[in-house]
Amino acid sequence: MWPVIWTAMRTYAPYVTFPVAFVVGAVGYHLEWFVRGTPTLREEQSILELREERKLQEQAGMDSTQVLSLKEKLEFTPKAALNRNRPEKT
Repeated sequence: MWPVIWTAMRTYAPYVTFPVAFVVGAVGYHLEWFVRGTPTLREEQSILELREERKLQEQAGMDSTQVLSLKEKLEFTPKAALNRNRPEKT
């Protein structure tokens, strides 16, 4: 008797497992939706938008005419990177 049952289960497995998996998935989906509650729609800003706003806030308090010249910027770079082939200042 057991060989007949195992053969029938092996033969009809695709026809049985899909509806069972569908029902389990649907129940899980609705259960999770019930536990979490209704989704609230809120407008979230992307990381790029947040970064742009932060940069604008930083620039709002600064004087945009006072910038470092390129020569001054080179003084603050690490010596290992740019002064490797440059002769030392005297």
